[in-house]
Amino acid sequence: MGTVTITINGQKVSAQTGQTILEAARGAGIDIPTLCHHPALAPVGACRVCLVEVAGQRTLQPSCTFPVADRMEVQTESAKVVEARKFVLELIFSERNHFCMTCPMSGDCELQGLGYRYGLDHWVYPTYEQAFAVDASAAHHLLDHNRCVLCRRCVRACAELVGNHTLDLRQRGAHTMLCADMDVPLAESTCVGCGTCVDVCPTGALIDKRSAFMARPAELERIATTCSQCSLGCGLNVVMHRGRVVRLESLWEAPVNRGLLCRRGRFEALEDHRARILEPRLAEGNERLPVSWERALSVAASRLNATDPRRLGLITTTRVTNEALNLMKKLFIDTLNAAQRGMLDGVCPTIPAAENGRLTDLSASDAILLAGADPSADQPVAAFMIKRAVDRGARLITAGKRPGELAAFAEMHVVPLQLQVAVDALMAAERPMVVYGSGLKKADIRTLQRLAGKARFLALQPGVNTRTAAALSVNGMSDPAACDTLFVVAGEENGAMERLAAEIDHRAFVIAQASYASPLAARADLVLPMAIWLERSGTFSNTEGVLCRAHAALPPTGQSRPDWDILGRLAETLGLEDDPNPNRPERRKHRTF
Repeated sequence: MGTVTITINGQKVSAQTGQTILEAARGAGIDIPTLCHHPALAPVGACRVCLVEVAGQRTLQPSCTFPVADRMEVQTESAKVVEARKFVLELIFSERNHFCMTCPMSGDCELQGLGYRYGLDHWVYPTYEQAFAVDASAAHHLLDHNRCVLCRRCVRACAELVGNHTLDLRQRGAHTMLCADMDVPLAESTCVGCGTCVDVCPTGALIDKRSAFMARPAELERIATTCSQCSLGCGLNVVMHRGRVVRLESLWEAPVNRGLLCRRGRFEALEDHRARILEPRLAEGNERLPVSWERALSVAASRLNATDPRRLGLITTTRVTNEALNLMKKLFIDTLNAAQRGMLDGVCPTIPAAENGRLTDLSASDAILLAGADPSADQPVAAFMIKRAVDRGARLITAGKRPGELAAFAEMHVVPLQLQVAVDALMAAERPMVVYGSGLKKADIRTLQRLAGKARFLALQPGVNTRTAAALSVNGMSDPAACDTLFVVAGEENGAMERLAAEIDHRAFVIAQASYASPLAARADLVLPMAIWLERSGTFSNTEGVLCRAHAALPPTGQSRPDWDILGRLAETLGLEDDPNPNRPERRKHRTF
């Protein structure tokens, strides 16, 4: 790619061949206003707000689609350009209801900002007085047709980023409307509820129901962190207002997901209404009474020291930080020699000689085999990327006992006994990729191994930090019924708690490090309150092996503490060195117990 020199507003600017005027200008710190443009989407030049004057061109040109050329001269704020932009904005404001006083996006609306920028203080043309419907049928977001400017950002995001193609436009001219599928309510459509359309909307047409009217934009603070809902480790922004979480939104520069979030990561992560455990509790007879942290840790240390290693067990969720897992290894494997240790979720098998792939490899693959995994249910952002690859022409083959959601996008679905058919199909591809999960059997692994050296392999681990747990041997064999003392790092887990509580010997002493009330917490003899994901800092190693950082947005609630902080204090109580991992967050400055 070559370099060209252009002149923008009298300033010499270097640009790469193939760049647009808009890209070159922004690279040089020159602002050109836009409305339909979004950096994550392909430019379409629909709104005409980014018009500029190019020497030698008969008409004004949209800077978002016009390519640069050597010695090009561009004016971005000439009288002609300003007049054209004002005219475009006046037409947009004349359509539908853009009365900012009653809009939840007032102060954070790109259209409103452009109105102020170009001095629009009244409606030049009669406004379109028809009242359009508001679609509030979706669980988490709302579509207000009255605020829509038909920029098609949401349509393009749904297609280009999510690969879902739910949204489109119907009719023409003044009657053009945004619609879902065959013009059905959002709740009845193929919408997956990821909220990407909400994040790219420049006005108040698509809004997050929960965060509407909660705060003024100027008062908001954004804290970048990592979602721990699945093994992808998606980056996101926690939007805060005076110590309260307002919403979760896309972090477009996040290396793993590039702004994509799923329903669980964007919306449902803030909807956990289970009862929190907020103080250490110790069983006294039939009651569990509050105790101090010092007392709780002393009891835990005494019990762990007194237990025969052959009868000592550790079970952990993988939704804990690298720092916590390193401490578990130091405590329960290196020091206490616990014979029983395992994870609440499983681990993907290793396929010998297989070359590790990345999520980004999906875009370059011409054939994809999905085996033993259901990313639509477990890792939705990975499912979005697979659908995008199919849109680009990649062949998709799914394999498993029963078809998942992605089977609808596949060329074929095979049961495990037919896996060889799928392998033969991938052998003929130039850039094949295998995406697999923990559902593979030994026979499946032997069959897939034929593709080693030919295809890239990506394991979709069940938990956010499964790779680290496996690397540290925290995932060894575990039999809860064989333990006299069992230490369970349950964290925020809920689903497996009732089954686990039933498997534990009734005579066993159970220590539960947990965030929420559960059957396991009710069974435990000692409960240590653990902070939730919004309340802790640390690192995770995602399903690709990428190190993802999490930053606390809130202080721990009540007397709860981060996973690594509790285990670190326990290590101190046991008389061990207090720094098994130099990369873990500093605890001392945050400790209050």
